[in-house]
Amino acid sequence: MKVLVLGAGQLARMMSLAGAPLNISISAYDVNSDSIVHPLTQQNLGKGLANAIADADVVTAEFEHIPLTVLAQCQQSGKFLPGETAIKAGGDRRLEKQLLDDAGVRSAAYHIVNVEADFNHAITTLGLPLVFKSALAGYDGKGQWRLKRTEDAAEVWQQISAFLAADENQSIVAEQFIPFQREVSLIGARRANGEVKVYPLTENHHVNGVLSVSLAVPGNEQLQQQAQAMFTAVANKLNYVGVLAIEFFDVDGELLVNEIAPRVHNSGHWTQQGADVCQFEQHLRAVCDMPLGNCELVRPSLMVNILGEDKVPEAILSISGVHLHWYGKSKRPGRKMGHINLSAANNSELKARFEQLISLLSPAAFPELQLMANRLN
Repeated sequence: MKVLVLGAGQLARMMSLAGAPLNISISAYDVNSDSIVHPLTQQNLGKGLANAIADADVVTAEFEHIPLTVLAQCQQSGKFLPGETAIKAGGDRRLEKQLLDDAGVRSAAYHIVNVEADFNHAITTLGLPLVFKSALAGYDGKGQWRLKRTEDAAEVWQQISAFLAADENQSIVAEQFIPFQREVSLIGARRANGEVKVYPLTENHHVNGVLSVSLAVPGNEQLQQQAQAMFTAVANKLNYVGVLAIEFFDVDGELLVNEIAPRVHNSGHWTQQGADVCQFEQHLRAVCDMPLGNCELVRPSLMVNILGEDKVPEAILSISGVHLHWYGKSKRPGRKMGHINLSAANNSELKARFEQLISLLSPAAFPELQLMANRLN
């Protein structure tokens, strides 16, 4: 089986590693250079999307912000999963909000902003505080503005107006600010026959808008059922095939969708060591129409992102349950360079190992890890 991945980053890399034991061959299409590359070696395998599609049994994607012409070409092939509609919804907050409304899934109240009258209407109807998010190309906290006080409205509109003027395709989604207790995400998969399987909810901690730590948190059956019902509603509405991630705000035990990601997701990396079948293999199983694997947590696990660092102390490998995953990238401030997975037999052992890991990592390079360690009992 041959799978072509749109995007040649770390997610394609990890799909390649997961696919090899299943005899699934992965190639990656770099949308910027029009090159086909090997996801692990980055060896150039040729140029031209049409030839790559013709050679593949299945086409899928590792990110949402794909040129519309590329999406259309892949969709026309009849091989593209999860499909053009899903990828567009993941890359455009306007479409995403409409999808959630159509699926009957709760999210923050919102208003679309294109001109100053829309901006003022959002303030009047939704109230303050508000979060303004770019409809396109927003990720890791980029393309966002917060408005807490009426007297700051003119300055915020000036910034948003300049942003909109720079791109005629852009728009802004104004959302009510949600005073949530924590952010959680659900990673799951849907097969073409409608079969759905989901992993345990994951609690996430962000630093400056970028994911820092993800912790698998099984046990809250009420929240898990809520999340699974919302996941299934969205996946069925899209007739989705593959792995889908949904980020939620937990507001006093009620979940509101923050955003969806129609792909494997950073907050699901712990599944590589914490589940029988990791999210990367699960995605390949789904798009290749193979039976979905077991999603149960087999041992308590968490993931720590490595951001902007190309080295970590070698001593961390002496900690039982540590697995280090590098992405083979050149160093750049804030860039996702790799991640550390940590597992243990129980939560108390996981906490002890996490404390040991924290003691070996630079607090400047890995801030606020202790906050998540304190969540472990």
